[in-house]
Amino acid sequence: MAGVIAEMEACIPALRRYASGVLRDHQEADDLVHHCLLLALDGLRTWCEDDQVRAWLFTILHNLFISQVHRPKVRSIAVPVDVPEEAAFGTASREDEFVQSRDLMDALDRLAMEQRTVLLLVAVEDLSYAEVARIVGVPIGTVMSRLSCAREALRREACVVSPSALRRVK
Repeated sequence: MAGVIAEMEACIPALRRYASGVLRDHQEADDLVHHCLLLALDGLRTWCEDDQVRAWLFTILHNLFISQVHRPKVRSIAVPVDVPEEAAFGTASREDEFVQSRDLMDALDRLAMEQRTVLLLVAVEDLSYAEVARIVGVPIGTVMSRLSCAREALRREACVVSPSALRRVK
């Protein structure tokens, strides 16, 4: 039992990363992971030792996320706390990195939820297609299709070149 709890504890950063990726709100992500861990601890006596702890936790987290998305929400106005300081824009490279990461996160937001969840589980959490299929509850072929569509959408967005403000003068 102690080994399973240690494995669960080791999975917390990955669970938080996934939850933050799909929710884009750190407080909601922490709440989701907390709820997931409570359910996992409560269901520990029914856990089958043949199952992998990591995949089991991701299944619980994903199912909680899906039920949260389909539940109507009343949101209050939120003020972002993690606004970068002025010093973060002091050098061009840091500014470029900030813009690129913001653009990537915006592109992820524009993906369909099904594509975004599969992409995050495969690319960020390094889960196998079979594990993702079990977590999401779809066939492996559907996982591969969603992943392909997500990658292609991100590739298309990365190739979109904004019109240059500079003109050639002869």
